[in-house]
Amino acid sequence: MPEARVLRWALVGPGQIAGRFAQAVQRLPGHELALILAREPARAQAFAEQQRVAERPAPRLQRAESETDLQAALAGSEVDAVYIATPHALHAAAVAAALRAGKAVLCEKPLVPGLAQARPLVELAQQRRVFLMEALWTRFLPVYAQVQQWLQADLIGPLRAIQSSFCFSIPFDARSRCFDPALAGGALLDIGIYNLSMTRWVLQQALGACPEPLQMQAQGLLAPTGVDQRLAASLQFPGGISSQFVCAFDGMADNGLRIFGERGVIELPQQFWQATEARLSLAGQPTQTVHAPFEINGFEGEITEVADCLRAGLGESPRMPLSETLATLAWMDALRAQLGVRYPFD
Repeated sequence: MPEARVLRWALVGPGQIAGRFAQAVQRLPGHELALILAREPARAQAFAEQQRVAERPAPRLQRAESETDLQAALAGSEVDAVYIATPHALHAAAVAAALRAGKAVLCEKPLVPGLAQARPLVELAQQRRVFLMEALWTRFLPVYAQVQQWLQADLIGPLRAIQSSFCFSIPFDARSRCFDPALAGGALLDIGIYNLSMTRWVLQQALGACPEPLQMQAQGLLAPTGVDQRLAASLQFPGGISSQFVCAFDGMADNGLRIFGERGVIELPQQFWQATEARLSLAGQPTQTVHAPFEINGFEGEITEVADCLRAGLGESPRMPLSETLATLAWMDALRAQLGVRYPFD
């Protein structure tokens, strides 16, 4: 893609998360929201009006109810890239349609609910030489660049342990995307993926690569629909390194991420998945606190990454490679199986 050319985006699934994506696209130079695809035209219209920016052209709206509809809508030259934010269970069809249409894809996490669904999509992207990336926006936040520097400089010494939580309390609703197994509900897929993905990221920064766990143990509580409403996990790695996390829809936590080393601690004390503050505490020294605010709303990092990769002619992101998506899905499959969570499409 030429450096000066505007990257034109299509958006599939206009909902709350997609709203944050659209806000970032509409404010980023060199990007444009060109097309909104949805099953319900009224919802798409309301979304478009909410995201309208005076100095930007209004996106076109089009109804799309099936994979065939999506592929046909994306077949022309109107858009360059597609952002997918439908419920988890609908990701695979939308990703496949976009890839077959030859459009770069940024798909909300999880890419799909399980490893078996992911592998054919990765193969399709590679066969067609089309860009594909899972939208794990946390990895592109400015504050994690500072955490990366601390870890790679070995300031806290050899890594010992990682702890994190991502919990909030919502009423049970069997029809909601959080609790409906047909929509791939459950706390692990929806929010625990951040705990696992950032565990992998920390290990990569500290060790140079993420080792496979020697042991994984999961405990939790299933909702009446059979999906996990709470999951706590412990992972043991070579060298005595451990990682513990809890994710839940039925309780509160501090929702921080803490990285323990031989000589110190790194903390992202609040809402680590959208953190703007990190702390470095070394033995016998004052705590160092770094603030790194968003340029827009935090989604700009992953959007810019897609554009940079396309301009470089890459089929995947070196910062969020497809191997990471597959590895995290494999871990989630294993943890979910220990709780007995099953989806209709497994």
